[in-house]
Amino acid sequence: MYTLTINGKIYQSEQDKRLMDVLRNELGLKSVKDGCSEGACGTCTVLIDGKPTKCCVQKLSRVDGKTVQTVEGLTDEEKELYVYAFGQAGAVQCGFCIPGMVICAKALLDQNLNPTRDEIAFALRNNYCRCTGYKKIIDAVELAAEIKRNGGKIPEVPPITGIGGQHIHRIDVREKVLGTGLYTDDMEIPGMLYASAVRAEYPRAIVRGIDTSEAEKVPGIVRIATAADIPGENKIGHIKHDWDTLIPILGYTHYLGDAIALVCGETLEAVEQAKKLVKVDYEVKEPVFDPHEAMKEDAPLVHRGGNVLAHEKLKRGDPDTAIANAKYVVTRHYETPFTEHAFMEPECAIADFDRNENKVTIWSSDQGVYTTQHECALMLGLPAEHVHVVNALVGGGFGGKEDMSVQHHAALMAYLTGRPVKVKLTRAESLLIHPKRHPMSIDCTTACDENGILVGTRVKVVSDTGAYASLGGPVLQRACTHAAGPYNYQNIDIDGTAVYTNNPPAGAFRGFGVTQTCFATECNLNLLAEMVGISPWEIRYRNAIRPGQVLPNGQIAFEGTALAETLEAVKDVFESHPRAGIACAMKNAGVGVGLADWGRCRLTVEDGKIHIRSGASCIGQGLGTVLTQIVCETTGEPAENTVYVAAQTNTAPDSGVTSGSRQTLVTGEACRRACQQLVEARGSGTLADLEGQEFYGEYLAKTDPMGADKPNPVSHVAYGYATQVVLLNEDGTLEKVVAAHDVGRAINPNACEGQIEGGVVMSLGYALTERFPLKDGRPTLKLGQLGLFRANKTPDVQAILVEKNKPDLACGAVGIGEITSIPTAPAVQGAYYKLDGKFRTSLPLEDTPYTPK
Repeated sequence: MYTLTINGKIYQSEQDKRLMDVLRNELGLKSVKDGCSEGACGTCTVLIDGKPTKCCVQKLSRVDGKTVQTVEGLTDEEKELYVYAFGQAGAVQCGFCIPGMVICAKALLDQNLNPTRDEIAFALRNNYCRCTGYKKIIDAVELAAEIKRNGGKIPEVPPITGIGGQHIHRIDVREKVLGTGLYTDDMEIPGMLYASAVRAEYPRAIVRGIDTSEAEKVPGIVRIATAADIPGENKIGHIKHDWDTLIPILGYTHYLGDAIALVCGETLEAVEQAKKLVKVDYEVKEPVFDPHEAMKEDAPLVHRGGNVLAHEKLKRGDPDTAIANAKYVVTRHYETPFTEHAFMEPECAIADFDRNENKVTIWSSDQGVYTTQHECALMLGLPAEHVHVVNALVGGGFGGKEDMSVQHHAALMAYLTGRPVKVKLTRAESLLIHPKRHPMSIDCTTACDENGILVGTRVKVVSDTGAYASLGGPVLQRACTHAAGPYNYQNIDIDGTAVYTNNPPAGAFRGFGVTQTCFATECNLNLLAEMVGISPWEIRYRNAIRPGQVLPNGQIAFEGTALAETLEAVKDVFESHPRAGIACAMKNAGVGVGLADWGRCRLTVEDGKIHIRSGASCIGQGLGTVLTQIVCETTGEPAENTVYVAAQTNTAPDSGVTSGSRQTLVTGEACRRACQQLVEARGSGTLADLEGQEFYGEYLAKTDPMGADKPNPVSHVAYGYATQVVLLNEDGTLEKVVAAHDVGRAINPNACEGQIEGGVVMSLGYALTERFPLKDGRPTLKLGQLGLFRANKTPDVQAILVEKNKPDLACGAVGIGEITSIPTAPAVQGAYYKLDGKFRTSLPLEDTPYTPK
């Protein structure tokens, strides 16, 4: 018999179970999150005899006789303290890591009420955060310590009254700090089954047969499905329908993450046992893992239509003549790698099918409820209105939750069994299955005159899009349209090809292709500056796009363009430091290039409050808070008169995927327009006079298509601009990053800073420490080995918000989510070039203090 005390109560068990299973599944303590089950991420951290411990790797036999405390076991005073401190500091984004951080904070403050920032960071070192960059979490712990030292009186929470205001608390802070908010894996439905996929054993093979007979005999197994059981279309996909829900007999596998069969049962243990008994007969074929090899005529075909997914050509002016006549020309070859999103919450979905209504409901942690609806309806052969999708809390995405991973599998098994079904990826499955950042091979030529004025560029990109299309086409397009940089010249020749291989798919990832080509362009600029005899800052300032000038893609820069101002904001710190690197970037907000890009918002007045509904997913960026602020700003109503409802298809209008830094701008503008209708209807009356009424706003971000026959096409309705400076210590370690961002207008300045800090730290990893090696198409590292930055190894990030935008559109806001990660890597490269004179051309950078020995 094992006996321990959990949150003050005695717990006993005769079985030697995993502690996390006891806490989450038996006792319902859902603040304890399952981020990896490998002892790496820290989202399951609890106190065991006062010491922070990852409970996912603890058996009851190891904690017998000990005391366990979770966030649920904190005193009421402690709960209020941490809710306030984390809210005031802006420390909460997706929130999945936060309860574990709170536990670490409590353990520290129980021993030391006056910790330094270094001591706080050290206390948090075993817990990953992928959203915040840790700075604001450290701020929160520091604030909590200060309040405790001063008697524990918690200040009043500042109200949300509109846009702006440095320390607005996000509307979801309490549920995320205390762990009461539900992510999909936290949900329990009576009678729920569990399902998991048998994955391909070979990256390229013909499936000749599937034998499930032995697996079906395992006690507790309810149903095993193959492609033959799919009632609708087997092939689905975000844009191109090339991704098999299940590989059919006589079908080809395309990578090791392909699902062959779905096993569904009463318990996960039964499911895992049965999966091992499913026998698949393969005819193994030669795979191809290199995109250059895949483009050869005799290469193995990943798909029957050929190995080239997409080709983009963007040419303006006369680049050949401009480059040939230029005073200075630089040509270099660059390589960027696969990168794993490493969101803290693994993919999870629950589906329930009502056979009487012939309707399915899906609860999912993804980036677009209407995308999930569309693809699952296609697969089930149902009308879209018979597929209802509800966003649970989303534990981070960064582009990695735009594709179907588990949603369609849960829906299929619910359809086939008539019972609710949960499908959740293990962390190892997540690393293998969901699309990554595209590796790119880039040849970049950049030319300027004797004064450093850019005159032309030629860029050739080859992108490894992996086994399926995902968003490989649009990512390539964005990589090409932004490859010339945010500068004032028009002679460009950009050529890009996205190629299928048998590697894991590549798709959307923060920066959407621009992260890769920006690295090449910005590094070339530093060499040109040397040739001209001016500083890296000066060459960028001379060429920076300004209002009314023409971008390389032909678009006229908007009045609020503030790239030059971001350069001015960092000039002193760059020029006064001996080991500084600098880079600029631009990134569109919205889908653009002529595609329909609608923002939609529905406001209803119910019980005297404005209910805000939009089909836009909040994945940690704080969309619900932004929309609440816009409602308060535009209507004059206090926040207590508003209710934000998470995205769902039945009651909220389609507002597109949370991608492309678009939601604050596009859905924010739709919300503002709905508010204007409400204000007009209210007149001199009160909200009570509008009871039961509905107000609908929509906004089309209208743009011109690629190749439009116009001298100055509008490719995107808005751009963000940024300049980042990276400072190194004498030993080559990171000292500080200063990031100046043109945000248009900051709806929530604290949240803007948090986005910048988190994006910078994510790309510091991209530049220096993160690796995603593959062997024969299989990832070789676990989550804890990928090289994600930890709190005690992360430098200070100083975010500078540049606000120049005056238009009413979305109250002047421009998306901030992606651009935060784009200029970081070339700025790091420039700092090391300044330090040691070595010009590095591949990521992660080699021969630095962060290079594995």
